[in-house]
Amino acid sequence: MRFALVFNPFKYKVHEENLRIVQKYFGMFPPLSLAWVAAIARQAGHEVIIIDARTLNLTKEGVLDRLKSFKPDIMGFMMTTYMFPETLEWIRYLKKGLDIPIVVGGYNLRVYPEESISHPEIDYGVIEQALDTIPQLFSALEGKGRLEDVDGLVYKDKGLIKINPTKLVDFDKYPNPARDLLPNELYAEFPTERKNFTVMITSLGCPYHCTFCEAGRTVYNPRRPMTVVNEMEECYNKYGIREIDIFDYDFTVDKDRTIAICHEIRKRNLDILWACRSRVDIDKEMLKEMKEAGCGRIYYGIESGSQEMLDRVKKGIRLDQIRETIRATKKLGIRALGFFLIGSPGETKKTVKKTVRFAKELKLDYVQFSKCLAKPLTPLWKEMVHNMGKDYWKDWILGKETDRPLPRHWTKLTNEEIDHMARWAYVSYHSQPYFLLKAVLKVRSFTEFKRKFSAFLDMVFSQEDISIKDPKFIAYHEEAKKLDFYIKGHT
Repeated sequence: MRFALVFNPFKYKVHEENLRIVQKYFGMFPPLSLAWVAAIARQAGHEVIIIDARTLNLTKEGVLDRLKSFKPDIMGFMMTTYMFPETLEWIRYLKKGLDIPIVVGGYNLRVYPEESISHPEIDYGVIEQALDTIPQLFSALEGKGRLEDVDGLVYKDKGLIKINPTKLVDFDKYPNPARDLLPNELYAEFPTERKNFTVMITSLGCPYHCTFCEAGRTVYNPRRPMTVVNEMEECYNKYGIREIDIFDYDFTVDKDRTIAICHEIRKRNLDILWACRSRVDIDKEMLKEMKEAGCGRIYYGIESGSQEMLDRVKKGIRLDQIRETIRATKKLGIRALGFFLIGSPGETKKTVKKTVRFAKELKLDYVQFSKCLAKPLTPLWKEMVHNMGKDYWKDWILGKETDRPLPRHWTKLTNEEIDHMARWAYVSYHSQPYFLLKAVLKVRSFTEFKRKFSAFLDMVFSQEDISIKDPKFIAYHEEAKKLDFYIKGHT
């Protein structure tokens, strides 16, 4: 079969956890999920293309022209909860032009499988992992099997939506993502220092139980160290990639595995700058190994400068642990970024100010202040559903809800106050003379300087105090000059 995967652009939503300017500069990331699905389908003998319309800044009409040239038998899309309506809009347009089956996947299908494919334009959904589902689905569509036997499939049968059982898939069995189908030169994130840049995921799940995180207490499913470094080496040799951001929920959760990965990177002499996410209760021996293997940034989930707030979200860390780990990280020459939450259970203006003071005390290289949000499957989501008497996200998927600020029953702060405090936190932190001087001295290129300076000016002068919709929203694209080269047919 000929399989076309499309990644569509999306606008800023006022119900998001990030401020508009943060979302604008967040980055152009490769659609890794689609690249994995492409590799799985290709491994099963099918011909595949990926059209990253977001990064290539393509219109619906431009994508349809490309699809007509490829002549696919089926199209695939990733359906996140935030961008569901926009992706559905693209599906409607493209299906009208081609009239072929549509299969969707993504985290949203795990939460709302029936609601997701209830729309007439969508034919099939992958509830969990695509490794078995996609090949089995395509075999069934070719007359070599039955839909009812496809693992983890949600589909329509005579007007009824049916859901097949799922099974746990060994993540190590996944092929490497099909990055050859992506414009790797065009990707970057806010802290990027080298090009080409890409992202990796080396494990699924997280054993911890923070109340704001959708991954809490999900099965930890890692890829073996050799598999991880094989993918890194392929990135280096085949795609000219020199910087990788590892998007695992907690890359360092398994000390032995992490150290084994570091040893293998050094053994192969891979000159790759890489970053990862970690809790602050990280092993100090492991930190040293990571530095020697090329780790340049660690994104720490700090969340708050108040011990009471940390305890409320069941973070399981202490302020003195945070201080000690940040000191150790910086001493090794690894840049430290802190993720913080504004508007957590019990939050007050006083605790927000305490968090910003704490962030300044740590002298972090990067900070991110997100608005605490009730994401599907989290304890906060269950609380929101209980208090509202309905599930906002379910109705959002069904097209019965509009983009609007969501209630936060767990704090007395209003949404307007949380927006204001989040903006104040960014401006207050980044306006420090010490931070500005250090940031300028560490810049490695004019492109990096332009990106960061533009973001600073936009946050100070363009970010509104209270989040509003922005129909003209366009994500920052520092490689825009290269787009003509790709749009004219380069792959």
